[in-house]
Amino acid sequence: MLQQYIEAIESSNIVSRTDINGIITFANDEFCKISGYSREELIGKNHNIVRHPDVPAENFLRLWKTILAKKTYKATVKNLAKDGSTFYVNTTIVPILDQRGEIEEFVAIRYDVTREVELRMKLEAKERELAELNRNLEERVRQQTRQLQELNRNLEERVREEVAKNEEKQRMLLWQSRFASLGQMMANIAHQWRQPLTELNLSLYSLKEACRNDPDAAEELYTQSRKIIRSMSQTLDSFMDFFKPDRSSVTFPIHSSLEDALSLIRKALEKKRIRVKIEGDRSLRVTGIPNELTQVFVNLLQNAKEAFGESDDEERWLRIHLSRDENNAVIVVEDNAGGIPPEALERIFEPYFTTKHSSQGTGLGLFMSRMIVQKSFRGSMEAFNSLKGALFVIKIPLAKTISPPGETQ
Repeated sequence: MLQQYIEAIESSNIVSRTDINGIITFANDEFCKISGYSREELIGKNHNIVRHPDVPAENFLRLWKTILAKKTYKATVKNLAKDGSTFYVNTTIVPILDQRGEIEEFVAIRYDVTREVELRMKLEAKERELAELNRNLEERVRQQTRQLQELNRNLEERVREEVAKNEEKQRMLLWQSRFASLGQMMANIAHQWRQPLTELNLSLYSLKEACRNDPDAAEELYTQSRKIIRSMSQTLDSFMDFFKPDRSSVTFPIHSSLEDALSLIRKALEKKRIRVKIEGDRSLRVTGIPNELTQVFVNLLQNAKEAFGESDDEERWLRIHLSRDENNAVIVVEDNAGGIPPEALERIFEPYFTTKHSSQGTGLGLFMSRMIVQKSFRGSMEAFNSLKGALFVIKIPLAKTISPPGETQ
């Protein structure tokens, strides 16, 4: 029976025996397999043949002090195989005593934990990398907050300088309208970040658990965490771009400004269960200031969201259609929120006119939107009621294209 126990232990564990000086007198097949040495190469050699040079000498002094005191030694040990590779074993060394109570030999029983140790080291490395990413993100937020504060200070000075110029009064109203929506934008971002922060926290916990058993799942969770952080960073970039005082006219696709606006308000629309559908020609390009067209779209999207109110309509939609009419881009924004009261439709583009409570709006949004379309883009903007809701039609001249050499227009 005892022999059967011994055979069972030797067949499932790494077993070796040494004399009192550490010279190997027995090594089982598992020891030969993991170390890469043959039994003939091990027998008669000091057990430090598999000692890894990275292991501090004091570890071995502690080992010898323990077993020479006739006590059992337990530890996870880093070893070096014959081919130079590293392996880790959970080690138990037991002193075997003779009839007089003196040490006759040492028996070491080990099992391979290389995979577990390497996964733990990878997890620690990933945790350090994620911590560094978080520190970088926090620093970036601080830097961009300082930039926004500096931008606000510069803007205040700029308004003071330009307020006396009649031509620039409308420009000042544009910024007043844009910053009037600052609180709503911050609320949108806070809502947009709440879910990814929760997902990131869960991913980090799952990453720690997965690293113990499934390295592929751990890598996937790590990649997912990186995507969440990048998405949060992109939201912050969009917010900063929206408030940047860009005065340069460029040629750009209408669709890019529309996407910028949606990135700032998409979560708020989803919270209201509003489905947004973009249709038509996404290649249309116009010339002007991209941020100003983004402001127009933000105002229209925000107004549509608020028009739905707290109604229980099961189907809420917002449709944006892009098309061309001769030399103009035509943008149609339509919702099914019930429409604009007839008495308000004629005054809807007047400054400071609003159908909302004073705490919910300044009455500048649609006025500034129309002014931007007319002054900055030399276009037109009109409002109508459709069968199911409000309908806004914007027409803007298309950007001029340059014909290749040899072709005539």
